[in-house]
Amino acid sequence: MEKELLIKRLAEIVGEEHVATEKEAVQDAAKDYIGYRQFQRHSGHNMVNLASCVIRPQNTEQVSEVLKFLNENKVDVTPRAGGSSVTMSIEPVEGGVIIDCSDMNGIIEVNEQDMYVTAKAGTPLDAMEKQLNEMGYTAGHFPQSLPLASLGGLVATRSIGQFSTLYGGIEDLLLALEAVMPDGSIIRIKNVPRRSVGPDLKHLFLGSEGMTGYITEVTMKIFKYRPETWWMKAYGVQGMQTGLDLIQDIMQEGYKPAVVRLHDPVEVENVIKIDAPKNTALLLFIVDGPEKVVQATGEGIDEIAKKYQAMDLGRKPVEHWFATRNDVCYTYIDQPVYYNMGAVVDTCEISANWSQIGKIYNAVRGRMAKEIDNLYLVGGHSSHSYTTGTNLYFEFAYIAKDHDPQAVEDEYFKVLTIIMEEVLRYGGSIAHHHGSGKYRTRWMPKEHGSSYELMYKIKDALDPNGIMNKGVILVDKEEA
Repeated sequence: MEKELLIKRLAEIVGEEHVATEKEAVQDAAKDYIGYRQFQRHSGHNMVNLASCVIRPQNTEQVSEVLKFLNENKVDVTPRAGGSSVTMSIEPVEGGVIIDCSDMNGIIEVNEQDMYVTAKAGTPLDAMEKQLNEMGYTAGHFPQSLPLASLGGLVATRSIGQFSTLYGGIEDLLLALEAVMPDGSIIRIKNVPRRSVGPDLKHLFLGSEGMTGYITEVTMKIFKYRPETWWMKAYGVQGMQTGLDLIQDIMQEGYKPAVVRLHDPVEVENVIKIDAPKNTALLLFIVDGPEKVVQATGEGIDEIAKKYQAMDLGRKPVEHWFATRNDVCYTYIDQPVYYNMGAVVDTCEISANWSQIGKIYNAVRGRMAKEIDNLYLVGGHSSHSYTTGTNLYFEFAYIAKDHDPQAVEDEYFKVLTIIMEEVLRYGGSIAHHHGSGKYRTRWMPKEHGSSYELMYKIKDALDPNGIMNKGVILVDKEEA
């Protein structure tokens, strides 16, 4: 469709003041914080495709009109919420339209009897959490992107928070939603505790990364907020595997601390920088809930920790982590110290069962040491655990051999490929909570195996013209 006509029609729907066409505004709306893109920008190269425009609808009805128009004219759409993506999920197709829901924000209802909050999709999580805290409640969802993230994006990426061992991921917190389908139809999934009336249709949008529709409203559980009863403690153990075994023991004994974190010796030395004996891995725990439950859980954790001869490091390391846990939202973005020294730095989070997670950790680190000759460091931490297994964040940095943007990208995917191959070899999942975005898509067929065909059937049924966020989750059928 001709660009001028496209922009004119969109302005008629949302108002001229809510349509941005300037190059800087369009580039900023597509900004992604994946490591190599940040390095490219820092080196003076912005490699992101340019959308025709960015629009900011003011309500669900405008989203409906916009999508109906774009669908009829087969114009590609990239949904955007808080803009905290680290997976290239908001990088647009050249010439498409970015729909930014940030103007659709605000809490609609806090129901204290039924314990839920309903808010518009563009509502910043941080603002909602602060308002709930003032009322004595919490949403229980604390992603590292808390200062940047908005509700619609959290649902669309199947987000998880730092207190997930107690409260669960966004899939456990989401009660209901409103969404607009690509043809403009508005659908609502109602709020009840549980239903047995067929498949749970919320899951068509949970983790969809905008490929099935545009989320406009979210209803989540809320909980009583009791920070005054929290139990905190840090422990040191010898090596990563000992820490993993200790966490497995805690989870399978039935304890549910809110925060369970294990940082390997590389992160202890280079990232957390605590004074500890060589090869020490660091465990951090926070227990949340009623005072009697907190006390019993803390005592149980302490008992298990002694069984593994863990060093009691007290509360201070946990307090320091809690106070600085979201600083990455600012340090890597506004003060890119790694990039100033010529290094590309990033994380990649995966998951696996207890029987395989240690093997993946060792295999990835071993291959990187052998195959990445410009490697600066590779470490990792676990931050979300279950009775069946846990996640791992690999944190890596390498010194760029060449600042040519394509060379930087090629080097990045050489590192990433090692992680993806080893995770898949040991039967893990290549993404625990950041989603596929556009940088993991090539590995989706192996991730899903024989079930992958269902993804295409869902896409074809809900978005037959294929306008919604091309490039996420689905590879071209010929390549699958």
